[in-house]
Amino acid sequence: MKNRTVAILLCFFLGGLGAHKFYLGQIGLGVLYLLFFWTFIPAIVAFFEFFMLVFTSDDDFNRRFNGGSQLQPMVSAKDSTSALSDLKQLYDSGVITAEEYEEKRKKLLRNL
Repeated sequence: MKNRTVAILLCFFLGGLGAHKFYLGQIGLGVLYLLFFWTFIPAIVAFFEFFMLVFTSDDDFNRRFNGGSQLQPMVSAKDSTSALSDLKQLYDSGVITAEEYEEKRKKLLRNL
């Protein structure tokens, strides 16, 4: 699994040579960067790619370079509904506070 931080560092320090392209599995582009590094064009392109990588979210990065978002598995609506019901029972019985209830409820709804 490719790490976004490693890609950012490679792009910043060795972007003109295409190291980040090799790391991200884009071998063809990496070879092009190596062939034309003496023109400084790959360094200029890598400068913009650095900012693209910095401002890309983890989910977008995983989708593009790791074959999908592997951070949060999809939860079915039925599972979320039963989890919300259980959460409401915990809140009604006083086991969790209102703040905890709202936080967990929003998290469950986000995963739908």
